[in-house]
Amino acid sequence: MPKLKIVVGTVYGGALDVAEQVSPLFEQAGYDVVVIEQPSLKDLTDDTPDLALFCVSTTGSGDFPGDFVPFVRELKSQSPSLGALRYGLIALGDSSYGDTFCGSGRALDEILADLGGQRLGERLEIDAMETFMADDAAIPWVEGWIEAEGLAT
Repeated sequence: MPKLKIVVGTVYGGALDVAEQVSPLFEQAGYDVVVIEQPSLKDLTDDTPDLALFCVSTTGSGDFPGDFVPFVRELKSQSPSLGALRYGLIALGDSSYGDTFCGSGRALDEILADLGGQRLGERLEIDAMETFMADDAAIPWVEGWIEAEGLAT
């Protein structure tokens, strides 16, 4: 059974809620799913998943959530080769913050790509100003992503 790791960076729990809501969709598609709330680089390098989904909130002026900062520091300082990493990304933000909207998700996407990761499909950006419950946007996106990328086993 292929392994999917859902890597979460959250401030108030919204990104974790999204991860928990979409997890069954991947299980139905044939994946062994693990949700990781305080990731470390080893979660990607020592036991490379067949697929990863990053669910990341933005805080402050486009910043990473506090619980996610050590993971990003590890990525930047160790610069591992992530050529085997296939991933999707769900970024949560608030468009009232202007240019920093979904800033952490956008920055993470850039870091992962620079390290050789292969994003499958487009990044989903969920705007708290338009979507009260983030999973209302995430669930149909994940369903479409699984189908469009041929991810069902």
